[in-house]
Amino acid sequence: MLRVLLLGGTTEASRLAQALAGAGVQAVFSYAGRTEAPLAQPLPTRVGGFGGVEGLRDHLRAEAITHVIDATHPFAAQMSRHAVQACGELALPLLALERPAWQAQTGDRWQHVPDLAAAVAALPASPARVFLAIGRQHVQPFLEDTRHWCLLRLVDPGFELPEERGAVVIDRGPFTLDNDLALMQRHRITHVVAKNAGGLGAAAKLTAARHMGCPVILIDRPDLPHRPTVDTVEQVLTWLGVAAVHEAERGV
Repeated sequence: MLRVLLLGGTTEASRLAQALAGAGVQAVFSYAGRTEAPLAQPLPTRVGGFGGVEGLRDHLRAEAITHVIDATHPFAAQMSRHAVQACGELALPLLALERPAWQAQTGDRWQHVPDLAAAVAALPASPARVFLAIGRQHVQPFLEDTRHWCLLRLVDPGFELPEERGAVVIDRGPFTLDNDLALMQRHRITHVVAKNAGGLGAAAKLTAARHMGCPVILIDRPDLPHRPTVDTVEQVLTWLGVAAVHEAERGV
């Protein structure tokens, strides 16, 4: 019998959770716990870390997990590395559901950098108005450079900035081009800093930057150990040997 651990936190993970629940697969959805109010899921849910590779390995054994699906954020490198190691030690099947990285289009002014420190260094010497689309836990190095004004978009409230240093917007994706364009124009954004997370839900800021002619400092994805990877929910179901259940079949 299948018993799946779904390491989630992305839109793709939520779609997969719906598909697994609809197909009647025994599965548990795991959140890292970085968000105060994560989206409700149609599967039993756990929140928080495992305690490193050893803790994850113990959890997989205790819960009799047969398959692990890593659908975490492309920048959740530590969790992904731990999953590779734990599944390798237990000879458990592991599959990554990973959205393709964003690719530059005509008119984009992108500068690729390898990490956060390089992104900070890539900002101009003159004062800039920067849209930081990188998550709450990584903003401090940017705020320490007092030349720049920063716009932060966060999921959870509780983080404030002095008006002269920046502004905080509380919102949850998916985001639209019209809203992101209006947001960036209202705050007179000159530069965007983002992680190359990929997907459609957060791509609007890049299109808005293209429309406005704003440079984008794009942080490349971290290197991860090799693991089988797919980019659609249907491919995951095929890997599990499970047939997709469509809404009409369920009488919805």
